[in-house]
Amino acid sequence: MQLIHDLTATRNETLKYFDLGDDELERTYGPGKWSVRFLLHHLADSETVENDRIRRILSEPRQTLPVSEQDAWATGLDYQQLPLEISRHIYESVRVGIIYLAGLHYEKHGHLEFVHSVDGVRTLKQEFDKVAAHNAKHLEHIRLALSRRHSQ
Repeated sequence: MQLIHDLTATRNETLKYFDLGDDELERTYGPGKWSVRFLLHHLADSETVENDRIRRILSEPRQTLPVSEQDAWATGLDYQQLPLEISRHIYESVRVGIIYLAGLHYEKHGHLEFVHSVDGVRTLKQEFDKVAAHNAKHLEHIRLALSRRHSQ
């Protein structure tokens, strides 16, 4: 299944970036944009939010689930001080669970719905697809940041 391939490929690439040195982790992909360090923490937190949503959709379909305020998470969890190793373990373990659930439920239960507090009615399939697409988008940001000579 293409989704499993995408989830696995984005996971494998993302995990490599957790091992970067401090100089590379502080690079940004543009003025005023998040550093690689912040992007990695954000990906770990996004995985936890998506994992929770997926599990809720499977267990309690059609409920309203709240939007996640990414900047509030970055501030509240102090991404600059939060040990990257913690986020690495969270990201890796939660992604394993998401891949497992996608293999079981993407086709069979992909029609299940929930109500996103901002975007309205969405399906389980859409939420699984969002996990892979969101990760891929931020991998592009990380690659761009690392291609730049220094943060601006």
